Amino acid sequence: MSGGVDSSVTAKLLADKDYDLSAVFMRNWDTRDESGSDHGCEWEKDWEDVRRVCGVLDIPCRMVDLSREYWTRVFEPSLKLWESGITPNPDVWCNKEVKFGALLDRLTQDHGFSNTPWLATGHYASKDWKDHNGISRPRLLRPCDVTKDQTYYLSSIPERSLCRALFPLGTLKKTEVRELAVKWNLPTAAREESMGICFVGEKRKFHDFISQYISPRPGPIINQETGLQIGEHTGPWNFTIGQGAKVKGLKEKTFVVKKDIPKNIIYVVPGTDHPALYARSLVIRDWTWIWADSPPIDIMQPGGLKARVKFRHVMSDIGCTVHSDNGHIRIDFNEPQKAVAPGQVATVYIDDWCLGCGTIVDVA
Repeated sequence: MSGGVDSSVTAKLLADKDYDLSAVFMRNWDTRDESGSDHGCEWEKDWEDVRRVCGVLDIPCRMVDLSREYWTRVFEPSLKLWESGITPNPDVWCNKEVKFGALLDRLTQDHGFSNTPWLATGHYASKDWKDHNGISRPRLLRPCDVTKDQTYYLSSIPERSLCRALFPLGTLKKTEVRELAVKWNLPTAAREESMGICFVGEKRKFHDFISQYISPRPGPIINQETGLQIGEHTGPWNFTIGQGAKVKGLKEKTFVVKKDIPKNIIYVVPGTDHPALYARSLVIRDWTWIWADSPPIDIMQPGGLKARVKFRHVMSDIGCTVHSDNGHIRIDFNEPQKAVAPGQVATVYIDDWCLGCGTIVDVA
């Protein structure tokens, strides 16, 4: 449980069934690393809300400190990518490495469970089981509320973790979840939805946070069309491909089109619809299929796999063809796409079935 309305309703739905149920709150970020004190930090409020909900539902709850695992498996790798000028997606890797990795491993080793535990979350996702060569295997599916679809964030979890996962909200819309929380008088019924990277929080800017860990590295901002310097940046990690570049004193809006990391140059172009902002394909490294030993057969065919892809959470999936190309995965878009950023995660679907994901390393 996170302390939000989604995990609260999830707990209530399960409490009404015949489960041996207990709640777990993950503490992933140790604010003492930044301020030297835990007093007044956000996780305390979340933990208090979890305890209040569990008190109403009469289910036991406990906090599991996974801040060390989060630091080493998610934050440090992300920090290295930011420093190198790449824009990572920590929330995707948190689900793989921490929630459905370290947490599930710790619960499985817990002798307090008489059987192997199942892990239920408040994600908007669904799951079913499909016969594959005589073996029943889990499939990660989109939820009924496509506007809240979180399969993008779950696309990196391995099959063994998906086997033990439950997604009770998969058949509900967000509005229905709110209504149920009010109907059941849950303490979190009116709580606002949390947004943003968990360790940055909602009350501070990314630049202010990341400057605590990476020293400034000033460099030029150059108009790619003219070759002229129009400003200066404090570090490439503060920019993402396709993002608006706020250049002091410049009236015309410009957008980041390229980052030359060795030379520490940010290139921009004018206008939101400049042709240079579009890409026709992308190359993936570290691709993982959820069914790791059974990638789609078409992937090796000359015509490739006809599928759908998302390279950001907040976007509609688009048509594409997926190819296996010299040990990498190459995804060709049916139509050129704007603001495709290296470091982000690309997730592939066939209809509602989420097949897996990987990290973008190049675009063309």
